[in-house]
Amino acid sequence: MTAPARKPATEADFFAIPEGERNHELWDGEIVERAAPSGEHANAQSGVVSVIKPRYQRRGGGDGGPGGWSIYTEADVRVLGTKIVRPDVCGWRRERVAEAPRGMPIDLRPDWVCEVVSPSNANDDLVRKLNLNLAAGIEHYWIVDPRDETLTVHRHGEGAWILALRAERADVVRAELFDAIELPVGVLFGDDPP
Repeated sequence: MTAPARKPATEADFFAIPEGERNHELWDGEIVERAAPSGEHANAQSGVVSVIKPRYQRRGGGDGGPGGWSIYTEADVRVLGTKIVRPDVCGWRRERVAEAPRGMPIDLRPDWVCEVVSPSNANDDLVRKLNLNLAAGIEHYWIVDPRDETLTVHRHGEGAWILALRAERADVVRAELFDAIELPVGVLFGDDPP
């Protein structure tokens, strides 16, 4: 005797999870629980936000940085119509999306997604989400990997990702989309800013 086929999960099933307990994503009819962040993961995510958000989360330049972005952490975003993902960090160019995105889930495709690799679900960040973001037309996909202390930047090409940058902790780079500023990669992993 075989077990009955399980009915695919819907958005209603996803949103039936109490908000305070919803650390999940909806993938092709499957509700997937995200890994609990380790200290290394949380530190790397904070590092990305501390470098990018203060310089880019504003309408236009000035002394604080180039501006021009709305930067979010842990926001539920609907992509490809049926999937709800929660990128570690993502952003929308204000020239494309003038007002800060709203709602739950956000129904606007981000221009940039940054995922911090968690050892327990590395395959999701390095394969599943990489492919999902390509299919969704995300311009740039960053992978911050605390395991080997690297930053990998992918640029959307014609049906494939183009490797734009691979850097390690000791490097200082100008990473695509945010190349108006120098990024000391070590800051992503707890180093003090220069």
